[in-house]
Amino acid sequence: MEQAHADHEHHEHHQHHGGHGGHGHDTGPHAGKASWAMAARATLHCLTGCAIGEVLGMIIGTALGWGNVPTMILAIVLAFFFGYALTLRGILSAGVDLRTAVRVALAADTLSIAVMELIDNGVIALWPGAMDAHLSEPLFWTVLALSLAVAFVVTVPVNKWMIGRGKGHAVVHQYHH
Repeated sequence: MEQAHADHEHHEHHQHHGGHGGHGHDTGPHAGKASWAMAARATLHCLTGCAIGEVLGMIIGTALGWGNVPTMILAIVLAFFFGYALTLRGILSAGVDLRTAVRVALAADTLSIAVMELIDNGVIALWPGAMDAHLSEPLFWTVLALSLAVAFVVTVPVNKWMIGRGKGHAVVHQYHH
């Protein structure tokens, strides 16, 4: 499934963003051309990495008997890791060297993942009983799904704004030719 997602991502990037252009300037390849669909695809990409990291962090923290704070920190660290890893995989498959790929992934995803994590974890922290819900309880999964959905809705306009300025995932698109 993950490979199918990557192939789909690569196809979508290639199909919609075949151009080559600037390196993150306001006059870059996508400055002023950000569509809501493009922003939603970029956000879905970040959401996938965040969700993998969040769930894995919760499972590991719970299995190790950690409290809420260390488990949440692990989940956030893993969300960033997997968010960056998914972007890196796509850039590296386009033949870009590792150093450049890391720089592009950091530039493309940091704000998006940070906003997503802030909203996602904020909803979980504020939802009554969610922080104490166990992985086996429906409350845990319901609040996690809801928090990721809210984070997606909030992050799409952030990504649209960034892509419109030739930043964020607009920088990633130039490597998919």
